[in-house]
Parts: sequence; C-alpha cells; structure tokens
Amino acid sequence: MRAITVEPGKPSSGRLEDIPEPPSAHGSVLVKTLAVGVCGTDVEIVSGGYGWAPPGKARLVIGHESLGEVLEAPPGSGLDRGDWVVGIVRRPDPVPCASCAVGEWDMCRNGRYTERGIKEIDGYASERYRIEPEFAVVVDKKLGERGVLLEPASVVAKAWDQIERIGARTTWKPRSALVTGAGPIGLLAALLGVERGLEVRVLDRVTEGPKPGLVRDLGATYHASSVREAGAGVDVVIECTGVGRLIYDAMQIVAPVGLVCLAGVSSGGRTLPVDVQGLNREMVLENTVVFGTVNANRRHYEAAAASLARADQGWLDRLLTRRVPLDRWAEALVRKPADVKPVIAFA
Repeated sequence: MRAITVEPGKPSSGRLEDIPEPPSAHGSVLVKTLAVGVCGTDVEIVSGGYGWAPPGKARLVIGHESLGEVLEAPPGSGLDRGDWVVGIVRRPDPVPCASCAVGEWDMCRNGRYTERGIKEIDGYASERYRIEPEFAVVVDKKLGERGVLLEPASVVAKAWDQIERIGARTTWKPRSALVTGAGPIGLLAALLGVERGLEVRVLDRVTEGPKPGLVRDLGATYHASSVREAGAGVDVVIECTGVGRLIYDAMQIVAPVGLVCLAGVSSGGRTLPVDVQGLNREMVLENTVVFGTVNANRRHYEAAAASLARADQGWLDRLLTRRVPLDRWAEALVRKPADVKPVIAFA
C-alpha cells in the first residue's frame, strides 16, 4: 500500500512509497484512509525540524488529522464495518503518569507519551492503518470529508473545556471572547465560542481572501487591527498564533477576572522587552488567569464531533480550501495565500 513517509530530522526526505500492510499487532480495527488534513506540524516534520520515527525504524508515516472508513472491527468493539472514524493522535506513556492512567494523556506529566504521525508511531497518511478501538472516534457520515476537521476541532474543544473548568472558580460567566489568528484552530475556536452564545471577535492580519467572510458568516466580527483595538475588555482570549507581542497584549487587555488561553506554539528565539512587574500587578489585582493548552483526549474528540455535527455544513466546507490527490501530496504542504485547511484525498 502507499504511504507518505519522511526521515525525521532530514529536510526534503518526504516521499510517497509502498510499505507493508499494517500488522494486526497495531490494532484490531482495520481502517481505509479517506482523507488526511495538513497543518503546520506536518510542514515542520517534512522540512526536518520535528518528528521521531518509531523505535528501530528510520522513517515515519506522517499524518495526524485523519478521516477513514472501518474495513474490519471485532465484535464488542463498538465499531462496525462502514463506520467513518477519526483516529486519536496521542497515546499514553507505557508506565502511565497519573493523568495518562485515567485517559487524560493530553495532560501527560512526564512527556513519555507517543503520537501517531509525529512521535514514535506511524501516522494515518497510508492507504490503510490499524488502530485500537478505544482510539477510534465515530463521526456522523453527513459530515463527509468535513470530518477531517475533527482533530483540530478537538484541540479547541479542550481549550473551551479548560476555560469553563477554570471559569467555575466564580459565579460570573464570560460573555465575550477574542480569538487571535484566523487559521483552522482560530476559526474553529470562534465556531465553538459562537455555539456557546458568546460575542466573538477574531483578529488576523489579512483583509482579503476567505477568512473575513468566514468570520462574519459565523456571526462573529472580524478585525485586522491590533489586540488592543479588537479585544479591549473581552472576558476570554484564545491566542492561536504564538506571537509574543499578541500574547503580552492579550494579558493586558482582558477584562478583570478574565482568562487568557494560549493555544499557539511559539517558534522561540525572539525576545520582547516587557514590564513584568507591571503585568504581574495587573494580573494579581484583577484575578487574571493565563494558561496553556495542547492536544486533546477522547472526551474532547467526542465533544468536537458533536459541535461539527451542529455546525453549518456549508461553512465547514469553506474551511477545506484545497483538495490534493495523494500522488501530488507535496503540493498540500506548500502554503497558498487563500489556504485555510488543505486536505490530501486518498479516496
């Protein structure tokens, strides 16, 4: 079968090649891949800047945003032939920490987790793969290829879950939110905010292309100004860019008793002069919470699946801005100005 593989750490090593069929030891459920989404992590892995091959192997099958159809499933697995599923990315460490032991591998404390298509386990960018039933999430077939959005949606479902859990410290509930960055994560964060009845604002740099219209059609407001102009006084900020200046400004403009959720990973290597003592004073006196979030567990995947099923399907369609056939897979990793979510089509 065909698969997209790379040699982690080696730039330009990506290729489409024939690999053996997945062994039954990899999982009792056999899945035919329908589509794989592409994100910045995939680009970083293919460029040689990230990723780990499975132990004893030189190459890694990439792909962590998946959509597939069940070909084989054992009795009692909760899955049937023909079900459409998305594979969960992260696996708990072999000797689980307290979080991994209860299925919260997204909160792993010792870092010995593994991740399909990223860290030490082959991913989903092969024509077929095997998976354990507990790591396969059924999606409504009415979603069609839009189901490939479930993995990124699970990340923001976790973000909102954490916001709500932390927000339970007070009887006051947020009414407004600013999302910085209108990529797939930012747009899906805005979707889940609107579904919660919040007044949502989205900040990005572009003034043309699909992003402004996507935000407006969601019922949110689009801004191409600054954090201070777009978000002054909002109750919640979900920061999806990892840009230092935006992070700092978000901490300053959020309302008293507000929450700042950091969901964007910074590249590092850049410094920013800040008044740490002044920022500390504001945060202490205003009960501000700033926290980071990454990855998701099964509960978040299931919540995201419900959110996508409720969403306007035409709006979700517009997030899938390019559909690239498998034999031209590399084109999906070359970013274009109008891109939101490129998808590699296997079927």
